[in-house]
Amino acid sequence: MIINGVVEEIIYRNPDNGYSVIILDYNGEMITAVGRFPVLNEGENVEMVGSFTKHAKYGEQFSATNCKVAPPDTLDGIIRYLSSGLIPGIGPVTAQNIVNHFGKATLDIIEYSPYRLTEVKGISKNKAEDIIRAFGQIRGMQDSIMMMQKYNISTNLALKIYNTYGERTENVLSTNPYKLVEDVEGVGFATADRIAQSMGIDADSPFRIKAGIIHLLKENSDKSGNTYIPKTNLIEDLATLLKIDCDEGKFGAILDELALNMQIKLFDVEDTPVVMTYKMFNIEKNVAGLLNNLLTKSLVSVDVDEDIKIFEEMNHIKMHDTQKEAVKLAVNSGVCVITGGPGTGKTTIVKAILNIFNNMHLSVKLLAPTGRASKRLSESTDSDASTIHRALGVDYSSPNMFFYHASNKMPYDVVIVDEVSMVDVQLAYFLLRALKRNCRLILVGDKDQLPSVGAGNVLADILNCGVVPFVSLTHIYRQDDKSLIVTNAHLINSGKMPILTNASRDFFFEQYDDGSAMLDSVLALVTKRIPNYLHCDSSKIQVLCPMKAGVCGVENINRKLQDVLNPTSLDKQEIVIGDIIFRLYDRVMQTSNNYERVWTRDRERGSGVFNGDIGTITHIERATREVTITFEDGRVAQYMPNDMSEVVLSYAITIHKSQGSEFDVVIIPVVSGAYMLLTRNLLYTAVTRAKKMVVLVGSKKNIGMMVHNNYTQVRYSMLGRFLKDTKETYDRIFGGDKTSSNSNQEDDLDVEQLDKLLQNFDNDE
Repeated sequence: MIINGVVEEIIYRNPDNGYSVIILDYNGEMITAVGRFPVLNEGENVEMVGSFTKHAKYGEQFSATNCKVAPPDTLDGIIRYLSSGLIPGIGPVTAQNIVNHFGKATLDIIEYSPYRLTEVKGISKNKAEDIIRAFGQIRGMQDSIMMMQKYNISTNLALKIYNTYGERTENVLSTNPYKLVEDVEGVGFATADRIAQSMGIDADSPFRIKAGIIHLLKENSDKSGNTYIPKTNLIEDLATLLKIDCDEGKFGAILDELALNMQIKLFDVEDTPVVMTYKMFNIEKNVAGLLNNLLTKSLVSVDVDEDIKIFEEMNHIKMHDTQKEAVKLAVNSGVCVITGGPGTGKTTIVKAILNIFNNMHLSVKLLAPTGRASKRLSESTDSDASTIHRALGVDYSSPNMFFYHASNKMPYDVVIVDEVSMVDVQLAYFLLRALKRNCRLILVGDKDQLPSVGAGNVLADILNCGVVPFVSLTHIYRQDDKSLIVTNAHLINSGKMPILTNASRDFFFEQYDDGSAMLDSVLALVTKRIPNYLHCDSSKIQVLCPMKAGVCGVENINRKLQDVLNPTSLDKQEIVIGDIIFRLYDRVMQTSNNYERVWTRDRERGSGVFNGDIGTITHIERATREVTITFEDGRVAQYMPNDMSEVVLSYAITIHKSQGSEFDVVIIPVVSGAYMLLTRNLLYTAVTRAKKMVVLVGSKKNIGMMVHNNYTQVRYSMLGRFLKDTKETYDRIFGGDKTSSNSNQEDDLDVEQLDKLLQNFDNDE
């Protein structure tokens, strides 16, 4: 509905995003209106689009989606408007004097004959110019936002656009609205395309085709993890997206232009033309160069046999030959990988390595991609560990994004990264560029886990390229007669059915064929049966779902568990975002990396909340609907209602989102579904997330289908090839002698020089 009123009072305004709470005179009745508004002043006339809603505690309020502003049309309104404090230099007395002099023509005088303000007593020429400048900025913003609303752009988005372009807003939109995709956070191709279509941009406009290409490359990266895609695939997807015929000549010319402008990279992979964003090309290329830079440094060989023997005696263990090999490799390599499944002794190896490096008086930093993974690493090694982001020191205000970067290296002699299968290529780049030239890098992970959520195939590419040395652990140590988690994980990974006899203390199976019955079982397990059996809280239990949709999908189970575990009540604030109710005390999870999100922890202050971070809603502010989330590691962050699109309920999460995490109890509803989704490594990943208990709920038929489905979706990535190519470049530079203590030339080769050498390496072949 549409309402018109006069702004009586501004209760609250967030200057960063425009979210405001105002009192509006609506037909003589004072009502509360909330939403994202342009800069408003008391006394202004507004037209709002939205609806009346009933808030549990605040009562009726008007929730606005759009807001148009008109100047006040009464003398009292003009006085209030000018004296609202938004225009420097005008207080109540000066505002009264101006209106007494010019009457209802006041605002026209300020806009069209501003220097006449000097006719008013107390207003000098300089003061008049200050008033003119401030008035112009306010009217400029309001006019731009009103112009955008003609094209069905919401006030929320219009504010973002104006904050990006300022006075250039109208020019940018009329010239190329697709530029919004590049410049305005949160604006995707679909939004820009809708705006462009409403402005009459041709369906086959070069601007539209360029934006479509960049969008598809980014979407492929974000959703499928690909760092490049074959050209033929791109053409097909583009024709579908734009609903036009992609003329080969026109399409090729636009690709060439994008390549010339260094937005994309065109090359061949095994005689197949492919397309890659220039950013992703540089990231993968530099990761390869930085890894080779670490690999080629000179190391004095260290005999650690005696150290291993002492470690065994101290810990009353006998290490397997493969474990000893892994320790020796880690100590004597610039970069190495240690990979193996659960129970194969990775933690023992890390502890042995730590012991040896401590004896060598080398500083060691333990890292993991997520807070949960770093906490587990710290507990298992009795040493301090942190997330990669925290160790780098997120600093979004810096062009380098982190405190440690290429020009400010981390101080550590050794860096050990656990759960490396979760590390995407961009995070790998940020870490590698911050390592010292003589730093040892040890990567630890399970090659059979799901690949990273982000783009790239870092662990697989490193293992398969033949450049980086690695040890693969296969011997299983961590199991006992009454435990089946490790045993069943390895059975699943080898394509064999897990043991489902329910005779163990930590692995159970509940047979159900019907989805509703499965759901009832999951709810009972979480809320009553397991808490009673283990004498634990439901917060220790995590439901891991193969899919989001469906009766036993994440979305439905979250709604059902929220109703039972955290039901609505008069003493709990809640807000509705889309189709999700967020309530005080709800368990939630961040679903994307937000490097700008400010957090506090005791007296510490920082920024950066990341994909997969789990926390609890600990406060919802009544007036502003601002949500406070306290994460598991103690960080506390604030979210405005529009920011909550980054957050979901986390009573149940997808298996993909569980990577790197460990939970006391895991419940897995094994449902039927698409062959490409329900795979062996998906089930394997879910089972290996459990520390004390696994419960599979479903049918043996569906479990068997997953166990025998070894389908792995192909990820297009270039890191493996780049690693091989950069190694060949090093071999040419150093004559193949990379380890000789006399070959000190490589120590003078910094990353910048390497980058120049490799700038066009793909054309050297």
